Amino acid sequence: MKKGLWAALLTAGLLLSGTSFGQLAASGDARILAAREALRKGERNTLEALAALPDSHVLDVYVHYWLLFNKLARSEPPPAAELDAFLAAEAGSVLAERLRAEWLRRLAKDGDWANFIRLYPALQNPDAELRCQAWTARLMTGDRSALDEVAAQWPALTDSHAACDTVLRAAFETGAVGEDQVWGRARRQIDSRSPASARATLAWLAPDAAPDWTEFDHAIRSPAPWLDRLPANFGVHRSGRELALAALVRLARTDARAAYVRLLRLQDRLGADERSHAYAALAMHAAIDQLPEAPELFRAAVNAELTPLQRAWRVRAGLRALDWQAVHEAIEAMPAAERDAPEWTYWLGRAYAALGRDAEAAALFGRIAGDPHFYGILAGEELGRPFAPPPPAGPLAAAALDEAERDPSLRRALALFRLELRTEGLREWIWGLRKRDEPFRLAAAHLALRHGLYDRAINTAELANPRAHYELRFLTPYRDLVEPEVRRQGLDLGWVYGLMRQESRFAAPARSSAGAQGLMQVMPATGKWVAARIGLRDYHPRRLADPGTNVLLGTSYMRLILEGLDRHPVLASAGYNAGPSRARRWRDDKPLEGAIYAETIPFDETRDYVRKVMGNAVIYAAMLEGKPQSLKARLGIVPPRQAVEPAPPPALADTALPELQTTSEQQQ
Repeated sequence: MKKGLWAALLTAGLLLSGTSFGQLAASGDARILAAREALRKGERNTLEALAALPDSHVLDVYVHYWLLFNKLARSEPPPAAELDAFLAAEAGSVLAERLRAEWLRRLAKDGDWANFIRLYPALQNPDAELRCQAWTARLMTGDRSALDEVAAQWPALTDSHAACDTVLRAAFETGAVGEDQVWGRARRQIDSRSPASARATLAWLAPDAAPDWTEFDHAIRSPAPWLDRLPANFGVHRSGRELALAALVRLARTDARAAYVRLLRLQDRLGADERSHAYAALAMHAAIDQLPEAPELFRAAVNAELTPLQRAWRVRAGLRALDWQAVHEAIEAMPAAERDAPEWTYWLGRAYAALGRDAEAAALFGRIAGDPHFYGILAGEELGRPFAPPPPAGPLAAAALDEAERDPSLRRALALFRLELRTEGLREWIWGLRKRDEPFRLAAAHLALRHGLYDRAINTAELANPRAHYELRFLTPYRDLVEPEVRRQGLDLGWVYGLMRQESRFAAPARSSAGAQGLMQVMPATGKWVAARIGLRDYHPRRLADPGTNVLLGTSYMRLILEGLDRHPVLASAGYNAGPSRARRWRDDKPLEGAIYAETIPFDETRDYVRKVMGNAVIYAAMLEGKPQSLKARLGIVPPRQAVEPAPPPALADTALPELQTTSEQQQ
């Protein structure tokens, strides 16, 4: 039985049997778990009784924190003096930070802006909601400069928290932003998963400038029929033209070609900037859907001010078309901050090389070559340097390890992990590493490894130095389970470990929001099918939490996907994350370089996943085999899609992730 469950049952037994709180305090961990459960149930009296008990438990402060947290949620909040006393006593701790944040939310809810202003400056990491409330607090206390800050950040606030609505509207009503900026915000919201948010933005406009709301709803919900019955004089007013643009964009998200046909019919009644906006939106969605028309549509978006996402897909459209001149032009047109990102540095270098500008290409490759990520490894290979086994680590300073062991945040984190209060443990651990130097973080990584916290060891070593500490950043735990299955399935050990590292960081209890579980993040439906296929009897989703069963099912599924996708690891990696039928559909009509296939995957999550899995595989292989490795060789060439694709067997239906409606919808 798990320790956390056992402790919870012990606590329940103590309480039901009439055990005194004094006896409960003696049980140590049980008191902490009882307090956490009382918080969950909103049992204030229990929390007060537990907080009143003397105890020297390392997590004793949590009982007091949970009591104050409970009080803040009630109709009558605790006195400010009580909250201030806790903040002073626990100054610098993650609990002080969280209590301050919760108190600020309560002050905002109560409209106590003066006290909000007093308390806010000491908050170290405000979230989006609190940053918005801070602007509101300043506005409500007479500080109009908040509106200037909002205006300066206007494009970045398109998807802002609802707490920003007051200052956003005030910025428009006071003239800090104009009508064009309001329409621009609405345009960005329309081209998103939540187009209805544009309705709230446009409601700020005067009645004679705002669109007809019935027409707005029809344009968003049924764009094709709405466009087909658009009256000839729709362009007389801006609101009519903007609704036409909105319908075109919504249609492009599901059918870019159908949107293009309708744009050709309407474009003469649009202004030049409106046509450019429409072509830019259509071009991006055509590129996401991997349509060959995408480069031409981008060229038609004359003088359009592209968004960062549109600029990225302009490059990818050129890559997919193998048009290196277009790739070069698209990257050179990016702002410097975007252009200098590793992916665009690498692809600009490739474009220069393809255009015969070898010296410039080599200079770009040299900027990132050797960095231990997908593009750094590829850039090194362009310079003739495959990824070599990293040097062995030096000794760990005993003083640094001693300091990490004594650190209050790390001690509390370890206790929380032991009680399976993982969320709280992660907060303490991350907080304890803030503003610490590399030796301390490295020692913390070793401390995590000593306690079997593989994910913390990896992430902490990465935080210490992302270009070193390979022995911690690329751990190979559970090797007694993994290696026999890898051999039996005929898989590559480096690839399997690379995928596991990306899936779970080897945290056996890991569970995704979609329901994937365990070391290899196997979905219950996938596990059930694979279990039947390999003859694993008595399968139940609960068994996915067992590392041995999880590795068996995960590696079996990797083999099945690999066999169904031309035995190509790039396709199989994409299939493991997004579903095999999608990985198959994302191929081209022509053979495609594996790196280009990976770069042009429509789903952001899957594109990042494939790059990391394949980069991990090379690093693991170099460490496991003790010799240099080629990422380009592993990426290889992705064969073209067949004229008529065979129907996938049930095993290779998209069970790794739920099927979403459209490629474009997933992209954003």
